[in-house]
Amino acid sequence: MTLSIEDATRFAQVFKGLVDGVSVAVLDKRQAVRLALTTMFAYGHLLLEDAPGTGKTALARAISAVIDGTHSRIQFTPDLLPSDITGVNMFNQKTGEWVFHAGPVFAEIVLADEINRASPKTQSALLEVMEEAQVTVDGVRRPAPSPSWSSRPRTPSSRPGPTRCPRPSWTDSS
Repeated sequence: MTLSIEDATRFAQVFKGLVDGVSVAVLDKRQAVRLALTTMFAYGHLLLEDAPGTGKTALARAISAVIDGTHSRIQFTPDLLPSDITGVNMFNQKTGEWVFHAGPVFAEIVLADEINRASPKTQSALLEVMEEAQVTVDGVRRPAPSPSWSSRPRTPSSRPGPTRCPRPSWTDSS
């Protein structure tokens, strides 16, 4: 796909406006903001590995605000179940029907904190929505909203959780 000069210029202006908007909420992290937005436009996922209190949640919230999207944060713990993040079907006694209640992975921006602490089944549920842009609950596939972007803060390797996450091949830290 070729991009005209006018389209490229318009995209650069919009991108700069988004970076400026997010940078108002997240100070002194302009390069991180640009990389996060680039990841979003590429329909990718972002691994943020940093100490607590460095603005990872603020970054996700600010991006969600500038794109007028929804945001959720999932704190992964050893007792978190796959249905806690994907959603669950609940029986409505008044109507006699099963009703799906969407989980936090149905937000446009999802911050999945410390995924290495979760069980392999729960990690698998997160990986399904990240890789396939869908969630399967009770055999029914439901599309994830677009942009299906998640940032995955990770416990620094000096403090591993009970279930180690595989390191993505594209990360450059060891």
